Amino acid sequence: MFLNKTYLAIIPARGGSKRLPRKNILDLNGKPLITWTIEAGMKSKYIDKVVVSSDDDEILNKSKEYGSKTIKRPNELATDTSTTFDTIKHTIENMEEYDYIVLLQPTSPLRNEKHIDEAIKLLEEKQADAVISVCELDHSLLWSNTLPEDKNMSNFLRNEVNNKRSQDLEIYYRINGALYICKTEKLLENKGFFLKENIFSYIMERKYSIDIDEKIDFQIAQLFMKEIV
Repeated sequence: MFLNKTYLAIIPARGGSKRLPRKNILDLNGKPLITWTIEAGMKSKYIDKVVVSSDDDEILNKSKEYGSKTIKRPNELATDTSTTFDTIKHTIENMEEYDYIVLLQPTSPLRNEKHIDEAIKLLEEKQADAVISVCELDHSLLWSNTLPEDKNMSNFLRNEVNNKRSQDLEIYYRINGALYICKTEKLLENKGFFLKENIFSYIMERKYSIDIDEKIDFQIAQLFMKEIV
């Protein structure tokens, strides 16, 4: 609890994963991937409860071992077409009421309790309805464009960008997938975290922003774990 507001952390973890099979329980530096997120949520000063939603019994059992509450997700909410919102809504409907929902994706193992608590404090400082984590892009979007079929680059860069140094360009940010916080009633009403107003960004360093989707992401996370943890 923080300033008389309650926070429920939801960790969605499907058993199926096509690009990196069984990724949520793959060993990452001595622990299943999902446990890094469970521990971050449980170490937070402000989160009241951490719950893992999964269709997979092995994931649920591993989550219990590390102290998380669990909820069995129906099979229809664990398909390739199921949305994260559907999972969150199912969890909310099967838990006691909380003022805010904190979505912690298990594929962001380098996000820790410090980030969670800072984001919650930012939410309160801004009197916001939602906060979402972002990080700086590796390269400016102004250096990017689409290409025609013949790969012609005549109009690839805009004139105002040409011959400029990268450090002179405007900084762009991307959603890093590590943290989503939203007032519960607003989340349900909007059917998602991206509200139209009163929503702010929490900026994280790129090294904490690795989102594991493929094998190469997992290997990068292993390297950064040795440096950071």
